[in-house]
Amino acid sequence: MLIIQPSGGLCNRMRVINSAWELAKKRKEKLFVLWYLCPELNCPFEALFQPVREIKIINIRSLIDPRKLFLQLTARQRFGNDDILANKTDGVLHEDFYESLKNPVYIFTWEHFYPSQDYHFYVPVNELQARIDSITSSFGERCVGVHIRRTDNAVSMGKSTTEQFLTLMRKELEEMPKTRFFLATDDKEEEALLRETFPGKILSNEERTLNRNSVKGIQDALLDLFCLSLTDKLIGSYWSSFTDIAADMRGIERVIAGD
Repeated sequence: MLIIQPSGGLCNRMRVINSAWELAKKRKEKLFVLWYLCPELNCPFEALFQPVREIKIINIRSLIDPRKLFLQLTARQRFGNDDILANKTDGVLHEDFYESLKNPVYIFTWEHFYPSQDYHFYVPVNELQARIDSITSSFGERCVGVHIRRTDNAVSMGKSTTEQFLTLMRKELEEMPKTRFFLATDDKEEEALLRETFPGKILSNEERTLNRNSVKGIQDALLDLFCLSLTDKLIGSYWSSFTDIAADMRGIERVIAGD
């Protein structure tokens, strides 16, 4: 049995689960996922996604939840983020490391450790899917996604500046004037600027909640993620798992502002 406790925000968790699923398949083991509800992601798995048959999802609201402690303490081996970093190269676990793992294994990490383009686990609940369909129905003949990360990623902010996004968006319009943009951002001032600069060209979830310590905030983040993934091309932020996952879900072209 493989027990994984993915950490971090929504996209970090999604790619950790993908990695754990690849490892579980290699080891022919069942996969248990401890989905921790905390201020950075305070939303149960089933409030976001349809039920997953292949994986056992356990929502926990405390690090001393008896179910979590039982699985952790009865595991024959326990590994944290530093262990994963020390035993992978180019995003892949070393073969001798994963083959040496003793069953059951408990892993806590925000690192992905197997490349995977398999996102079949992540089917939005009906209410969210209806909202996604409503927004994407307005994309028109060509829509480019724009993901601007601002409030909680200093690395991204320093590299992917507003002017760089504007330059790339102007280039898209020069090449295809009918292009529209779906914007996902955690900065309402950035959105206001883009709407002023490109009147009538910006689509977004205008009523979104940015507070990740709420069910609605995480649901709105998931809506943005899926809408970005359904665009024809993505202009994204540097060093952002949200940008990476949005592009990887359907294999769309991505351009990183400032890269």
